[in-house]
Amino acid sequence: MLASTFTDPEKNINELGVHEGMTVVDLGAGTGAYTAILGERVGEKGHVIAVEVQKEFLANIKNLATSRGLKNIEVIWGDIEKFGGTKLKDATADAVVVSNVLFQTEDKQGLLREAKRILKMGGKLLVIEWKDSFNNLGPTKDDVIPFPVALGMCERQGFMFKKDFDAGEHHYGFVVYKT
Repeated sequence: MLASTFTDPEKNINELGVHEGMTVVDLGAGTGAYTAILGERVGEKGHVIAVEVQKEFLANIKNLATSRGLKNIEVIWGDIEKFGGTKLKDATADAVVVSNVLFQTEDKQGLLREAKRILKMGGKLLVIEWKDSFNNLGPTKDDVIPFPVALGMCERQGFMFKKDFDAGEHHYGFVVYKT
């Protein structure tokens, strides 16, 4: 998979600290690279919800889950930038993953507000983003969100910084939590 040469979902999930029994939401789940690994990590007692606006991706994620024997993955067609757009109840998730999504969204603060709404108090948000524009890989130069800017966006929504980490040659990653 091309994406894993740039950032490793498994390593990034390790930084988030996902364990058995958790409920984790993958916002803008895309191809499901994080969703499937999360499904394995949370186990049968856990729950993973993949929210995506592109219906064809949801079908692919469902097929991926079935092929791996994962029955704990739910897919939702929803708008991750709109308050309530995920259709999830308030304080549903122990953790939320936003990987390579923030740069693509029109309403970045809307995405972060929705992530905060669905997180339980003390819940963690994992953000993975591109460090730069790499010869037409990833975002354009104008769409790149530098780490301090992304962290500032999270802090404006009331998230508290927990840690940052190396998410690969082309990405940065950090974890914040809901207070």
